[in-house]
Amino acid sequence: MGPFEMVVAIVLIVAIAGVMKARASSGVNAETNDQIVRLKAQVDQLNERVKVLEKLATDPAKRLSDEIERLRG
Repeated sequence: MGPFEMVVAIVLIVAIAGVMKARASSGVNAETNDQIVRLKAQVDQLNERVKVLEKLATDPAKRLSDEIERLRG
């Protein structure tokens, strides 16, 4: 193995180690996982609210007033 081949091998080893280190440090930890779960629950809740609003916005006036009264009582 000549000097050029050794330099190339060392550069490859350092590059591969850098990529592996970057992947390891960007992993999902417990705090990130908790935040993901919380945000998914919030998105689900907002989707349900949008469904109700879409239903209220697309129903005829009589059904809309009935729905509002039902929600109040």
